[in-house]
Amino acid sequence: PVSLRANLDLPSEVERAREYGADGIGLFRTECLVVGRTAMPTEEEQYDAYRRVAESFPDGAVYIRTFDLGGDKFPMFLHMPREENPFLGWRAVRVCLDEPDFFRTQLRAILRATAHGDVRIMVPMVNDVEEVKQVREYLEAEEDALRRDGIPYNKGYKLGIMVETPAAALDSAELARHADFFSVGTNDLVQYTLAVDRTNSRLAKLYNPFHPSVVRLLHQVSRVAKAAGIEVSVCGEMAANPLGAFLLLGLDISALSVSWPTLPEVKRVVRDIRIEDARKAARKALAAPTTPDVMRCLL
Repeated sequence: PVSLRANLDLPSEVERAREYGADGIGLFRTECLVVGRTAMPTEEEQYDAYRRVAESFPDGAVYIRTFDLGGDKFPMFLHMPREENPFLGWRAVRVCLDEPDFFRTQLRAILRATAHGDVRIMVPMVNDVEEVKQVREYLEAEEDALRRDGIPYNKGYKLGIMVETPAAALDSAELARHADFFSVGTNDLVQYTLAVDRTNSRLAKLYNPFHPSVVRLLHQVSRVAKAAGIEVSVCGEMAANPLGAFLLLGLDISALSVSWPTLPEVKRVVRDIRIEDARKAARKALAAPTTPDVMRCLL
């Protein structure tokens, strides 16, 4: 079976995701709760948003990504500095760990939402095991506080990471010892692997998810996850590309998350794929020396 989930930018999109046949939510981008605001959202405001999404999928998993700030997302109340290379700078988990009060409020709200469904916590831009350990320490502290306050949460919730850098992919065997699942963000993984700014139109022809190095990193992550017995999914744009979906299934990545409008098309593509053909093509692609050769293996 292949699990097809939806990516959400706003809680209000959850109804459309259900309508378009999502199995769950593979990526809830929580930045909508903070970007453009002059004050940090309250715990209750966040909890209400997370609970709404969780309750909309009582039989499916909901992956809530912790704040992925920095890069091109700057909430006014954090007074984030101007940087020469913001996508390589103070962003995602780095911001959250440096702003513990802000981060722990979010973690507490998500923990409370776990009482309303299979809510999983997904941390972006992780490079190092120590980052995962520190997040777990914050979560344990908030669990203790919830128990003292008599507030329910699901003790069996899962904490996973987004694999978005070559460092995370290459160190995935160690990270798998501390994470309950992997979710590959192919948009950033391609950008950082190829040193190509995906927002730069002049470099568009160089931004290619079928580059041999990207294919091999994806294989590495999938193989490690399978050996560790944890789920690996892909929530980047590659999953919505027919050739990309074919390759990912061939690499034994059978959980895909895409924007909700593309769900019907991806469903149709997946139904037309024979897994034996996908695995055979993926094996050839792993040995291909160039991007065109990779693509020829998949056609």
